[in-house]
Amino acid sequence: MHKLTSNIWSFSGILRRLFLIFFLLIFGSETQAQVGHVLQGVGSVNTSMGGAATAQPLDISGALLWNPASLSSFDGQILSVNGGLFFSDPSISSTVPTENGPFSGSTGDDRGVSVLPSLAYVWGKAESKHTYGISAFGVSGFGVTFPESQNNPITMPQSSGGFGRIESDYALLQVSFAYTYQLTDKISLGIQPNFNYATLEIGPNPLAAPSQSLGYPNSDKANAIGIGAQLGLFYDSGSGLKLGASYKSKQVFNDFSFSNTYLDGTEAPGVDFNMDYPAIYSLGLGYSKGDFDYALDYRFIDYENTDGFRKSGWQLAESGDFAGFPTGAVQGFGWQSISVISTGLQYKGIQRLPLRIGYTYSENPIQEEFVFMSSPATAVIKNAFQFGLSYQISERLSLDLAYHHGTSSGSTTGPLLNPTPDSAGGPWNADTNPTGAIPGSEVGYDMTTDLVIVGFNYSFGQ
Repeated sequence: MHKLTSNIWSFSGILRRLFLIFFLLIFGSETQAQVGHVLQGVGSVNTSMGGAATAQPLDISGALLWNPASLSSFDGQILSVNGGLFFSDPSISSTVPTENGPFSGSTGDDRGVSVLPSLAYVWGKAESKHTYGISAFGVSGFGVTFPESQNNPITMPQSSGGFGRIESDYALLQVSFAYTYQLTDKISLGIQPNFNYATLEIGPNPLAAPSQSLGYPNSDKANAIGIGAQLGLFYDSGSGLKLGASYKSKQVFNDFSFSNTYLDGTEAPGVDFNMDYPAIYSLGLGYSKGDFDYALDYRFIDYENTDGFRKSGWQLAESGDFAGFPTGAVQGFGWQSISVISTGLQYKGIQRLPLRIGYTYSENPIQEEFVFMSSPATAVIKNAFQFGLSYQISERLSLDLAYHHGTSSGSTTGPLLNPTPDSAGGPWNADTNPTGAIPGSEVGYDMTTDLVIVGFNYSFGQ
């Protein structure tokens, strides 16, 4: 990888261990997200509605994820358990100029299937103004495995000027405790503290400065713990119209501390990296009439003010003969904040068999000039289509099914970057080319996703 970039370029220990055990048991496989790196929905019902739930709480999982104030719509004790199989097909391509013309290639991902479970529980009484909930969701993630290949410049071995095998694995488990208070028969407020556990592994690790002789190292799997909260407001007119708003604060994490190893097995200097989870603002509209329930959500995901995503470009040496020049380590992803639209429709005209369709549109957080730096995090889906249904097995138990298909709707592309200063034969110049973009080069990736979810909802009654 160093030759590509030089040539073409807390909580207590007990709590940490408990989170780790629960994380490994429940969320052993990484989550692939569809909205930047944020999960667009959770569980069968919410996913089949395109993730729209801020003002249309059709199930407790969607309510707990997007607007805890809407829990006032549920009475008694309800348990929701969901499990999904996630299939993704990302690919990465690159082009570099050579004396004999452009050299191009493409490499597909060989990661395979991921498991995506979720768990939620809500309790309250019909005559009470108080409702409570607890959830454990995988709310964010990305992961790729692009094997080493001589036919694609960016995945050529480091000894030949490429990155070699590109692999990443990021997952975030969020455990939340919700409390809802019904101010009036139409207005509810909700608050939800969030406790987060995240793991991240990258190889090669672009957060570390490369060795001139040994290249970029691979990292071990590092972990971090974070905290945050969510506030919600929900209005139900009682005549069909529903409105909702929620604010999920930035989830603040301690640093990932990576232990790094060069490809020859020798120890490399460690590196710390802070990556928080962005604040999310949601507005929702719901309308129910007869056999139809409609939901529409607008979401704003604030990457630009989030550590790990705000900074971009190369780290610069602070001292020594090369002070002010790039070290070859990246500062962050450099993502921009995005808007997301989710909408869904449920039809209840078939006895015991409600049907649902949903659609999600997301802007792309990855800016063209920094596409190269997001190569390990290619989870960008622009358009997603969902379908789902439920079967009421009994008065208390329902079986829920959902299918999702997403597409990036074209490649995310940008130039390859080289941090070598122009005085040394590279393109980097602090004034005219601060990213070190290589003329005539390109890196791009696209992806499609498919997800099948099966869930059960059980009501214990009052």
